[in-house]
Amino acid sequence: MPPEPPDTDPGRLLAELIAIDSVNPDLVPGGGGEAAIAGFCGAWLAARGFEVHRLEKRPGRPSLVAVARGTGGGRSLILNGHLDTVSLADYDGDPLDPCIRDGRMYGRGAFDMKGGIAAMMVAAARATAHGPLRGDVILACVADEEHASSGTEEVLESFTADAAVVTEPSHLEVTLAHKGFAWFDVEIEGRAAHGSRPELGIDAIAKAGHFLVALEELAQRLAQGPAHPLLGTGTVHASVIRGGEEPSTYPAHCRITLERRTVPGESADSVERELTAVLDRLAATVPDFHYRLARGLHREPFAADPEALIVRTLARHAEQTLGHPPAVRAEAFWTDCALLDRAGIPCLLFGVDGAGAHAATEYVDLASLDRVTDILTATIADFCS
Repeated sequence: MPPEPPDTDPGRLLAELIAIDSVNPDLVPGGGGEAAIAGFCGAWLAARGFEVHRLEKRPGRPSLVAVARGTGGGRSLILNGHLDTVSLADYDGDPLDPCIRDGRMYGRGAFDMKGGIAAMMVAAARATAHGPLRGDVILACVADEEHASSGTEEVLESFTADAAVVTEPSHLEVTLAHKGFAWFDVEIEGRAAHGSRPELGIDAIAKAGHFLVALEELAQRLAQGPAHPLLGTGTVHASVIRGGEEPSTYPAHCRITLERRTVPGESADSVERELTAVLDRLAATVPDFHYRLARGLHREPFAADPEALIVRTLARHAEQTLGHPPAVRAEAFWTDCALLDRAGIPCLLFGVDGAGAHAATEYVDLASLDRVTDILTATIADFCS
């Protein structure tokens, strides 16, 4: 079989994507953002006949939607991937210089998730190269997944489809569920006083210790509770603690930021009730224990229907390409699948093999990149025809 021409080679495209700084500026002030990489992807897709839309509700933070319109009567499919990466600062070597060693391509974003972006762009171009399919093929190259997922939220205000595939890295395994999360701040209130006047002060940090012990007990109860068949149980941990002014003063405030990872059946509302019960019990049993609870960012967990048509279609083509049925798995981290699912779009996660997401060394296995591209190409042609 002759080699693919350069303009449909996912490895070549991936190298070009890695070389573009797209660090999320919400994570790293001054980060490159998505403008340059969205412009590159838009030009690449427009040259291959795609109708390109640039969405930029947040100035300087564009998402790109490219559409290959169908002839009508077919199913539409979204392929979703995020353009932003985490910091370049701690990368071992030049993070924007893609290099190949032992069948792996190294560079920031190679694994998370410019490999998935390259695979879905090339797959869509190949699937539509000989004319339109019956259904629309929609590529959503989104901003800000690494922080708050404002990109996918903006895309879903204007676009929908009959199904979606999120091309986050999954080691060539079909991912049908992932956890959600909810962040909360617990403010423990004390009373400031000079360190020599204990009768006047209430030590907010010492009172917070009661809550930390109760939080650890909650984590143990969760670990022993009912488990989701793929995801296991929810978890909770204290992430940040702040309190006190100087050694000679009783602290008036202590703030604990915590994260609760959720599984299907749990929500930010249920977590708030759970935490309130813990805190109210302390308020009733610990003298001078006073608190305020504030909800922060939260995202729902995700669970796909294993019998959904898009799941069965992709799994069938994965089996044909891999020579065996793909493993079915769940993922502990959150992805944009949850937003697509909430919008009523059946979806799953499927992507490349490799390692090093957010780490000092990051790479994608190039053979897996080719296989994912082949599987996505066949899935698009089948589902949208």
